[in-house]
This record gives sequence, C-alpha cells and structure tokens, in this order.
Amino acid sequence: MSFDFIPPAKPIVGDEERAAVDRVLRSGMIAQGPEVAAFETEFGQELVGGRQCVAVGSGTAGLHLGLVAAGVGLGDEVIVPSFTFAATANSVVLAGATPVFADIEPDYFCLDPAAVKAAITPRTRGIMPVHLYGQPADMDALMALADEAGLEIYEDAAQAHGSTLNGVPCGAFGTFAMFSLYATKNMTTGEGGIVACANDEVAHTVKLLRNQGMERQYANELIGFNERMTDIQAALGRVQLGKLPAWTAARQANAAFLSANLPGVTTPAIRPGATHVYHQYTIRVDAGERDRIVQALREEHKVGSGAFYPTPNHKLASLERFAPGLNLPQTDRAAAEVLSLPVHPALDQSDLDRIVAAVAAVMKAGA
Repeated sequence: MSFDFIPPAKPIVGDEERAAVDRVLRSGMIAQGPEVAAFETEFGQELVGGRQCVAVGSGTAGLHLGLVAAGVGLGDEVIVPSFTFAATANSVVLAGATPVFADIEPDYFCLDPAAVKAAITPRTRGIMPVHLYGQPADMDALMALADEAGLEIYEDAAQAHGSTLNGVPCGAFGTFAMFSLYATKNMTTGEGGIVACANDEVAHTVKLLRNQGMERQYANELIGFNERMTDIQAALGRVQLGKLPAWTAARQANAAFLSANLPGVTTPAIRPGATHVYHQYTIRVDAGERDRIVQALREEHKVGSGAFYPTPNHKLASLERFAPGLNLPQTDRAAAEVLSLPVHPALDQSDLDRIVAAVAAVMKAGA
C-alpha cells in the first residue's frame, strides 16, 4: 500500500482566509490600515490579556523593534538561550547589544534560571526567555531573578500562541513579547509578527519604529524602519486567530496520543502549571541514532520530522564570537538528541497511527 507523505508542519489556509484576503483586495486599501488595527486589538484581547499589540513585518523585526523601544543598545547585555533559532540572539546584536548565552533545563528546553543567575553581570540589561516549542519558560523564577537584579524581561513567544503558566498568558510577563506569524507557526499571516507591549510608551515607540519613525506622514520623530504589516496579511491573521483555539486543542490531543503510544523514546514533559501548545512535538533519541531515524522515517515510512536546532547559537559562525570557549552541556545534549514529529491539526487518526507504527519500526530496527 502506498501512503502520502506526512509533513512535519502544514499551514492550513481555507476558504475563509481566501475570502478575507479578497475582501481587502477589492477594497483598494492593501497597505497598513483598518485590518491591521483590528487584528492588533483582537490579538491582544484573545491571547495576551488585553495588552496593546503592534503588528510588524516579521517575528525577527518584532524582537528587534521591541528591544530598541525598551532602550536596549550599545554596552548592554541580554541573557538568551543558545538552544533556539538564531533570530533571538540576532535581534540583540541588531539592537547594538551583546547576547550572553545561558544553558537550558533538560526537561523543558527553556532557559535554566540557575544558569541565568550565573550569567548576570553589571552590564546585564535584561533576560530574553524563549517559550520553546510552545512550552512556557520558568517565568516565576525568571521574574524573581529579574526583580532582584533590577532587570527587564523580554519574551520570545514566537512559538507560544495561547500557552500559559499558572493562568498567565505567555506574552503578558515581560516589557514586551514577540509572536511570530510565519507560515509554519500555530497561526499565520504568511510572514509577520506581533509585539505585545507592557505599557503605552513601548507600544508607541514600536509603532514609530515600524513606520520610518513617524506617526504622521513626513513628521519623522525617530530613525525608524519599514516593518509594517499589510492589511492583506492582517485579514488572513484575523481569520486564523478565530480558528486558533480549535487548532490548539487538536495539537494537544495529537500530542497526548503520541505520548501515550510512542515506544522507545523520551516524550515531551509539561511544566507544572503550564499549558503547552505544541508548536513542535519534540522527543529525545540517542544522538548517534538521530540521523538514521530521520532518514528511515522519511524514506521508509514517508513521515517527516525535524531536528530543531542541530547547531546551538553559541557555535554558529555568525554568533560564536560572543561565546568563546563557552560550555553549555544541556544545550549541546539537546541539540544532538532532539527530534520533532508531526503534531499539526491537519493530522487525522490514520496519520497518528502511522507515525506511531513508523517510530516503533525504526526504533526496533536500531535496537
């Protein structure tokens, strides 16, 4: 029997999204306009407890503009994880500051508060936790550290739409938080990002920075950028936002099935008090076997998977100058062992059964 390939991620765009985009195209107002304003309000109300949100051109732009708006710049240090996508540390460098890499917790893949505490120096301005794979970082401990040391929290919530910790939404802890709206995220505008802001001053500055430094045309107040979101993207995002709760529930149900049935692997742990939204369903396997497992799943069973992130940031050619000789054992271990399986809401029960059977066969073959 021949099977279709099960992709590791799959954007879901339906007739409602197409109708929304077509409505904007017919309106003739396709740049930043009323759809963006409505999307910002709805996102804030639905996902971050009513915080003021600012839509931008990408998640990376959201981190960059958020840091600049928070006053981060030359001479400052921001503590970041190395086990994440490079955009986290890149944004710190783009703001003119220095990223300081700290190790992660082995169970949850997020910043280890003890490692963060050890990394604080007199130059430290803030801490940027990443809610990796949709799992909240240990915000209680990190917020306590920040309060004690007089630091700010900047949240990289790129993968955490709808996740919570002890009832508080990810994105509602820090001076600002960034959500990515890239095509493979839990909801999408194709490209784009949202900056959730703790106060009006930060939100106002992000708005200026995204629009060439001006609120009124030709009245430039700051040196800014062109990081606006279009009404086309926002219309798509508004529809996706309405579908997000059902998609999140499907991801969680898929993850629960996989965790109950996968053999021979370490399945994801959930932090006590956390709502995990499973942007990725990430297991651990033997480091020496991972490449074989990925290849066998793809070629023999037509099941896609991904190793996120095989080279830690502190070992990338672009960032290693900020971490000479740095030893992050849990980061290195995770980079060698993790493997993300399909968990997206487009999966049906037959897909889930195939994933379980494929993993069982591949693990048995390597035993």
